[in-house]
Amino acid sequence: MTDKIHLTEEQWREKLSPEQYQVLRQSGTERAFTGKYESNKAEGMYFCAGCGAPLFSSETKYNSGSGWPSYTAPVNAEAVDEHRDVSHGMVRTEVRCAKCEGHLGHMFPDGPGPSGLRYCINSASLDFKPEDEG
Repeated sequence: MTDKIHLTEEQWREKLSPEQYQVLRQSGTERAFTGKYESNKAEGMYFCAGCGAPLFSSETKYNSGSGWPSYTAPVNAEAVDEHRDVSHGMVRTEVRCAKCEGHLGHMFPDGPGPSGLRYCINSASLDFKPEDEG
């Protein structure tokens, strides 16, 4: 991964929408089935809405039924950082953008395929670029 991005909270507030700021910088969560990418089936790449780093490919996206965009793996091992999250009376694995440390969502061990992982990601933390846009 390239160098980390460090902005002040004021700079983040100017750069992001209120919903993006709440998710990316305050570890918020959008309500289930409300995110703009939850039902997106187009081919392309999902980037961090905070810094533009590539995070997930549509090739690993699947319908988990959870209400959030779900992926079996990030675009590469360096794209995200994982941290133990014990908030809300649960033990979970938080997923953050490795470049800007923005909160993306959580990873759960109940996904399909060989890894068995489900990266449950907030749409507000993502920007999507369709494959046909190069």
